[in-house]
Amino acid sequence: MDITISGTDMGVYFLYIIVYFIWYYMIKYIPLFELPILVIMVLIRSAVLRRHGIKAIVFGVTDKTDYLLIPVILSFFYGLIASIFNLPFPNVLFKPFLDIRIMDILSIIICTVSLVWFGVTLKIFGKSFRVGIDENSNDTLIVNGTFAISRNPIYVGFITFFIGLLLMYSNLLILMFLLFLIIMIHRQIIREEKFLKKHYGNEYEEYCKKVRRYI
Repeated sequence: MDITISGTDMGVYFLYIIVYFIWYYMIKYIPLFELPILVIMVLIRSAVLRRHGIKAIVFGVTDKTDYLLIPVILSFFYGLIASIFNLPFPNVLFKPFLDIRIMDILSIIICTVSLVWFGVTLKIFGKSFRVGIDENSNDTLIVNGTFAISRNPIYVGFITFFIGLLLMYSNLLILMFLLFLIIMIHRQIIREEKFLKKHYGNEYEEYCKKVRRYI
């Protein structure tokens, strides 16, 4: 019996092997590849604003205790790198407490949507984007686009992205950082709201009546 395989069939088999390889071996790394993109977008936006004479990163200017966040953030990123390259770090923090394959797909969807949401929000922010509280800002209050859905779409994007990471890896490292992130973001939002109420007055108060703090 003569069995021949056409070039088309070979192409289909080859494509199947590639898809299977990506699904089985690479799917776990997709959110990790997306995480640096989140950071890079912030850095690019900050660099663009700097060219226009605007200092976007004012982190720690109004409150020096903000700098205490840096060691925690660096420890988290080191933990992620350590989990990939087997660097020294407590293994108990890497042990997954949930391993359901469908959660991987859900994680990728959540992280990707959060990334797009974050990028769209940065564009809407325009020259008003800041990391921290800029007390010298004279920008107008932004209430359109994603800001018509949430008063803090940047922070919502951050939290949602790390929820996606938690669904993918389900370990104590990401869970603890997510809880820490939520607490710190809420703290920052409360501080920003006090500034915005003082800066924009009734305009901001009316905006608060129409749009929720988160979503």
